[in-house]
Amino acid sequence: MNSPSNEPLPWQEAIFQAFKQNDVRQIVYVPDAGHSLTIRKAKADPDIRDVVLTTEEEGVGVVSGAWLGGQRAVLLMQSSGVGNCVNMFSLLESCQFPFFTLVTMRGEYAEFNPWQNAMGLRTAKALELMGITVYRVDDPSQAAEIVDAGLVSAFDAGNRVAVLLSQSLIGRKKWMR
Repeated sequence: MNSPSNEPLPWQEAIFQAFKQNDVRQIVYVPDAGHSLTIRKAKADPDIRDVVLTTEEEGVGVVSGAWLGGQRAVLLMQSSGVGNCVNMFSLLESCQFPFFTLVTMRGEYAEFNPWQNAMGLRTAKALELMGITVYRVDDPSQAAEIVDAGLVSAFDAGNRVAVLLSQSLIGRKKWMR
């Protein structure tokens, strides 16, 4: 959750720094409030290309293409977007591409929107069924370490990794009337 002054939390900055330290050159995403700091920082960084998607499954192709072009790219999405990607995840396994995605969770802690529940409760299992290793961040003090470990596993060892940012970590979403 944001601080009273609406300043970014240290864990959010630490995640972006982990991307920088691991030579991530492209950040692809469907806009999401939970990823807003990373998106803003990517837009402002001349060494990172930010790519806005119309749907999350496009991101699987974009990050795969980045790898073929010699760059590391990460896909930012919300848990509901994981369901959109399941068919495209077969590309990762078939071609043995490394893959890293950072997923903001919905459908768990204090969820107000029942439409988010079904995918939110099954996100980790869906990713695992598609051969993607899942790490989860619940504690802000562990965010940078877990993201860094996932990036190393993906890009240095050639694995497919998803890091889930829990809804209690990113903060409650509230219904605006």
